[in-house]
Amino acid sequence: MHLSKNKKYQYTFFLLIFIYSIFNGGNSPLLIQINFLFISFFFIFCLKDKNYNSHFKYFIKENKISINFYILFLFYLLFQILPLPIEILKFFSSEKYIYLINLSSDFKYSSISLAPTSSFFQLLNFCSMLILIFILKMIFYRERHKNRLSLFLSFIGFLSSLIATFLFLSENIEILNFKINNTSSASTGFFVNRTVFSVFLLFCLISSLDYLGNSRNIRDNFLTCVYVRLFIIFIAIALITTFSRIGNFLLLVTLLYYMIDEIFFKKKKNNIFRNIILLIILIDIFILGIYFGSSRIIDRFSILDNEFAEIQNLDVNLSRFQIIKFAFYQIYEFFIFGYGPGSFELLFQVKFPNVTNYYANHAHSDLIQFVGEFGLIGFTIFLLSIANYFIRLKFNFKNNLLFIYLFIILLFDFSLHIPFIQFLFVTFLTLNQKFIKLS
Repeated sequence: MHLSKNKKYQYTFFLLIFIYSIFNGGNSPLLIQINFLFISFFFIFCLKDKNYNSHFKYFIKENKISINFYILFLFYLLFQILPLPIEILKFFSSEKYIYLINLSSDFKYSSISLAPTSSFFQLLNFCSMLILIFILKMIFYRERHKNRLSLFLSFIGFLSSLIATFLFLSENIEILNFKINNTSSASTGFFVNRTVFSVFLLFCLISSLDYLGNSRNIRDNFLTCVYVRLFIIFIAIALITTFSRIGNFLLLVTLLYYMIDEIFFKKKKNNIFRNIILLIILIDIFILGIYFGSSRIIDRFSILDNEFAEIQNLDVNLSRFQIIKFAFYQIYEFFIFGYGPGSFELLFQVKFPNVTNYYANHAHSDLIQFVGEFGLIGFTIFLLSIANYFIRLKFNFKNNLLFIYLFIILLFDFSLHIPFIQFLFVTFLTLNQKFIKLS
């Protein structure tokens, strides 16, 4: 089978997505390094093609200000991990200076970041996100290229859902008498965290719906569309059985959003979306209601219920809401220059040395944690780097849905600190970029 040049490059890009999806969203220092090397070499390889090189130069020319601000942001992250003389550190991070003095150790140099090694890996990850945007603008420049990506995400979501559902049901259904000891109470697939897995499946779901909506020639793509509808069923089942409150709440928002758009705004009615949405609702009610009990149906949508679940400890009890509150107060202590990306866990352990670190990895509010990590200066530079995108962006149906996802996750979850979720948001927002002309 002959593959065109575009397909070869795009399938290589799909390989990167596959790697992310089976290795816990790339959420480890080793995987961050591997992904950075992979995406960097792939970018260099893309530059060798004349057409892709011209796409890259055009994008650089049109977005000089944003790119320069983002590069400045990367240098700022580098500055956070550079060792500084203690007396100079006292100016940039008085709080860390106090920590070092209290340790009564002979430190001559230290970084602004509380965990410079973790911050270094996050720097690599943010570099990867910039390179990702370059690659997307180089190799996905036609609508059919985007449809190809949507189809792949639908397929990879189906595979992940199939495996996740099988592993989940193997513990709960006697008829599936396989020798698999699954102790999880929810579908997580290859991911450790069920909420992260559910957010990944949400992207796969909207990719599937987009593919069906963009398939104009139904006769030529009939079998493919049938497969995608089948994929949607499995994705929906896996998403529902994650029992993630954030994931299921966003699923409900997605279904309502598509239904409202189909009924009230679309001129050409498409029964495909309506039937699929009704099918997902039936799966939700009958399968979950009958098998797991009706209480599980309602409980999944209480996104704030878990915020008040306590961390039991001999010395201190902390709810997730209190951890968010703690992270908020730390912003004031590291207000200007922050405490460094990837440093929240160490910061939490310093303040609460006797509490288990199960809940201490993240602040459970991405927005508050990002502000604390970057500080006022770093967060301002980051906002300036993306401001031009939002100023020139024409909000459409899909972008509006993505911003709803972004808003909910930034406030109530930590999924945006997972490299693969960042990867998906950057990919979707970049490929959905439709600009209006500025006067």
